[in-house]
Amino acid sequence: MSLRIPDILRWADLDRAGRRQALARPPQDTTALRDKVADILATVRRGGDEALLDYTERFDGVRPDTLAVPDEALARAAESVDPALLDAIDGAMARITAFHDAGMPRALGMDTEDGLRCEALYRPIDPVGLYVPGGSAPLISTVMMLAIPARLAGCHQVVLCTPPGPDGGIHPAILAAAHRCGVNTVIRAGGAQAIAAMAFGTETVPACAKLFGPGNAWVTEAKRQAANTPGGAAQDMPAGPSEVLVIADAGADPEAVAWDLLSQAEHGPDSQALLLSDDRGLLDAVSGALPRLAATLPRADVLATSLAHARLVEVESITQALDISNTYAPEHLILNIADAEARVDAVHAAGSVFVGPWTPESLGDYCSGTNHVLPTYGHARAFSGLSVTDFMRRMTVQRATPEGLAAAGPDAVTLAAAEGLDAHRMAVAYRLETSQAASEGESS
Repeated sequence: MSLRIPDILRWADLDRAGRRQALARPPQDTTALRDKVADILATVRRGGDEALLDYTERFDGVRPDTLAVPDEALARAAESVDPALLDAIDGAMARITAFHDAGMPRALGMDTEDGLRCEALYRPIDPVGLYVPGGSAPLISTVMMLAIPARLAGCHQVVLCTPPGPDGGIHPAILAAAHRCGVNTVIRAGGAQAIAAMAFGTETVPACAKLFGPGNAWVTEAKRQAANTPGGAAQDMPAGPSEVLVIADAGADPEAVAWDLLSQAEHGPDSQALLLSDDRGLLDAVSGALPRLAATLPRADVLATSLAHARLVEVESITQALDISNTYAPEHLILNIADAEARVDAVHAAGSVFVGPWTPESLGDYCSGTNHVLPTYGHARAFSGLSVTDFMRRMTVQRATPEGLAAAGPDAVTLAAAEGLDAHRMAVAYRLETSQAASEGESS
């Protein structure tokens, strides 16, 4: 494997353009995909199951007998899974469920005036579509990260799409996790064609109101187009390649830091790993460890490309490193520094933060309890990681008595008049007049 780690940069030596380039992410040009994805969406929308099967055969090399996994196969999948793996699934599920349940949004109600009651209620989104990418290994953790908050939100119909294997089936661990998490329907289809099916519906796949889950550039573009199409499905969040930013000081273990960088860089050729440190010795040690450790991994070919996007940067202080991190807004931020706990409050833009030397990012990927579906590509400046709230709609309710209307109504009349919306004004003014007339009639 030919692998070259980029040179260590000194932040103080970089001008404004150099700093911008140091924090630049791998470019994402979907222009070449746009028309192809649009054609897939239109074809599946028009052709339904048959088109979905055609694309599955074309892209995955197999044509399943049925798109939907039979209920009995879903229920019995756990019988084919190693008991130790089932125990790990159950342990992860318990932590993820506990954390997400604690973050459930709660209904509220209050009187903003005597006789004027305002409430906020939450309702599940239905149906919801979950996308679990395929690949060389089953992404069991993604099933849990998507399906557990959907179940807690009370979603009644949960559809999961994932690409079939060469035999037309789906890994039993994926099915077992889906069944344990309460998924109703599992569809053997992946890629942009699966997104099209969930967004617009087919004979077998229900049309979903919102789509969730990570995926490659085709999937990401398909979700974007579906969300922008009338009658399509909303998407969970804007997404890009996986990324991690590590802030480490002289006390950090260079090999542990290197493994953290590699754990994200191995996701794909466009993934990015950044290391900021105020200690040149640590940077040198990590730079030396990366190619040595990467050579031991089965995804060394991916790392040969993704590590070209890596950045090792010497900063003047940890405070400066935190400022740089907030500008970059990483998907994952690891604080491998002596005073990590005290520094968390200085983090303002990150998808998920991993505090201290004993908190690898992989823990959050699988089983700490937080969600690993996170905003990437700088979107952590404005978006949050997936939670139960994403599977729900917040609906407000208000109730006014004549007394409540009398208290708040004049403000509405004045504001509507200022905005020149006379029907708005009269809808309130008329009621105020009739209420006053009724009150005067009762008193006479």
